[in-house]
Amino acid sequence: SKSKKDIAESPTTSGRLSAGCGNALKILLQKQQILLLKNTYTILKMLCMHHFFLICYACIVIFSIFGGMDKNKSIDHQLRATWTAVSKLYNERANQYDSTMATAFVLLNIDYENGTPSTSLGPSMGMEPTSLSRILRTMEEKGAIVRERNPSDGRSVIIKLTDYGKEMRELSKASVIIFNNAVREHVTEQELEAFFKVTSTINKLIADKMIYTNDEVGIVSDVSIKSYK
Repeated sequence: SKSKKDIAESPTTSGRLSAGCGNALKILLQKQQILLLKNTYTILKMLCMHHFFLICYACIVIFSIFGGMDKNKSIDHQLRATWTAVSKLYNERANQYDSTMATAFVLLNIDYENGTPSTSLGPSMGMEPTSLSRILRTMEEKGAIVRERNPSDGRSVIIKLTDYGKEMRELSKASVIIFNNAVREHVTEQELEAFFKVTSTINKLIADKMIYTNDEVGIVSDVSIKSYK
């Protein structure tokens, strides 16, 4: 008769033990996968309840990556990519004069002779007060602007350009003109009119809150999906 040691060390017994361990490990992995799926479902369910728009956007992004969406036909992608390129171009240009695109933008929105009230400067540019204050402080430190009390409104000040500020404003204006002229040399007037019409329509749709309505659930319809393939 075989000893217990011989039985334990026999190939048949070892094979059974290996198979048993393998099955146990497989069952354990399956349970872990099921648990992971349940947790994922719970998280998605919570997100759907509290972050519906985030889920919609994530689905669009995932679909664009894996669902065959052509990003070159996505309007928002083209807008974002083009503006990123323009911003980089302007910043590289402004950097040559120890400035930034944001600073140049502010300079162009300040009245050359009379200055502009600080309260109307931000809204006219669509810039947050915190960001504008930071830019104005930097411009003041560099001697591009001065602040004067507003005679018609004691609660605000008027931002006026110094001689240096006026010089920088002219450089900024020239850079914008050069950019526009370069683009106009490569597109027709009809193409420009179409471009301006499209951008105007987008701005109007956003201003009138006509993008996201009560029909968000059907935003990815069969028609829209086909249009991106």
